[in-house]
Amino acid sequence: MRSAFVPILLIALSVIAWSGFQTVQLVREQQQLEAAKVSLAPQELAATKLRAALDEIATATAKLAAEGNANARSIVEQLRSQGVTINSPAASAPR
Repeated sequence: MRSAFVPILLIALSVIAWSGFQTVQLVREQQQLEAAKVSLAPQELAATKLRAALDEIATATAKLAAEGNANARSIVEQLRSQGVTINSPAASAPR
């Protein structure tokens, strides 16, 4: 009768090697994701600034439209027809 030690040892070593390989791969992926996140941070900041500037312009345009400016009203209507929602000036004012 043969001993089961060698097959069990091989299985255990295989599982340990596979776990080590998976750990190394996951650590590398995490490092790559962190590097991508860091490299995208300036673009995210620029996009946030641009969004804020566009929101200010849209709010000012909506305010002009509410005050009766025909050109601003036309712009607001065109934006609405394209599905763009502009927050009302009262809603965007700080409390």
